[in-house]
Amino acid sequence: MLCQECKQKPATVHLVKIVDNHKTELHLCEDCARQRQDFMNVTPLTINDLIASFMDIQNQNTQNAASSAYEKPMAPKCTACGLDFNQFRKTGLLGCEDCYQSFREELLPLLRRIQGNTVHTGKVPKRSGSGLVRQKKITSLKTELKKAVETEAFEKAAVLRDQIRELEQPGKDPSDDNRRKQPEDKEQSRHEKGEQNKPENNGQNKPENDDENKQGGNGQ
Repeated sequence: MLCQECKQKPATVHLVKIVDNHKTELHLCEDCARQRQDFMNVTPLTINDLIASFMDIQNQNTQNAASSAYEKPMAPKCTACGLDFNQFRKTGLLGCEDCYQSFREELLPLLRRIQGNTVHTGKVPKRSGSGLVRQKKITSLKTELKKAVETEAFEKAAVLRDQIRELEQPGKDPSDDNRRKQPEDKEQSRHEKGEQNKPENNGQNKPENDDENKQGGNGQ
């Protein structure tokens, strides 16, 4: 479409004016549109201006979306197997042993909700030695000590404190007390058994003594 004024250049500006419900349209080139400011009390916009404005809006939306994506924290990922925490939340399965360290900050609150604690205090294998037994005993006593202090049972707390100090001494074995008690129990049992087997003397030797006394008297 050519400009309705010069009839030479293509019409790139399309003006519409409505007065008293009467619509008037005018298609002009950019130069002619500048000369017809009386037609409209606004700065005329060319198609190029409209396209540029549209592109600016699109770029702004793209930047806002990219900014939102950048601000959103990414889920932590295991450095060994590549599993991210969102996948773990969906499946409940960890990828490798390194996941425990990679997801440590996220797993600790989860363990507290499930177990009530983050320290395992289960059974100790016999082959693990007395060191783990002692440590488990100390942990148990410290838990009791904390409860005793919270309930203001200070006498019990003092006893528990002394037990903890004794166990924390180097080389202290919590089974030493049981080992010391066993020989005493055996000795006491042996003594009681000997007392039961000891023959009773109910005066059976007295007649023999009487006969000896009589014989001695007759000899005199």
